[in-house]
Amino acid sequence: QVQLVESGGGLVQAGDSLRLSCAVSGRAFAMYALAWFRQPPGKERDLLAAISWSGGNTYYTDSVKGRFTISRDNAKNTVYLHMNSLKPEDTDVYYCAAARVPLDSIVIPTPDYDHWGQGTQVTVSS
Repeated sequence: QVQLVESGGGLVQAGDSLRLSCAVSGRAFAMYALAWFRQPPGKERDLLAAISWSGGNTYYTDSVKGRFTISRDNAKNTVYLHMNSLKPEDTDVYYCAAARVPLDSIVIPTPDYDHWGQGTQVTVSS
């Protein structure tokens, strides 16, 4: 069974940086495509960034492109989200997710993600 645990959220000021971590337990970590989402209150989860097995393929939604970086350490079974130049509108609960895939590719559709963490709150004050 795959479990994901996020950490690193908190309260920061606009313009600050923050790094989120997601520790993934279970087998075959390197066979999972991973991603970070966030969910505004009352709305669906939005895909922010995705990364393939090897880390060689990444995807970013336009709102975070150039500010956020997704990375993974397969030796540590961990995926990261480095967030720079944070804005108040980045305030949300952030989730990591994993999808078992047969190829070294990114996964875009939210329903394709099989496993989710509990979320970590990021609050950016103005």
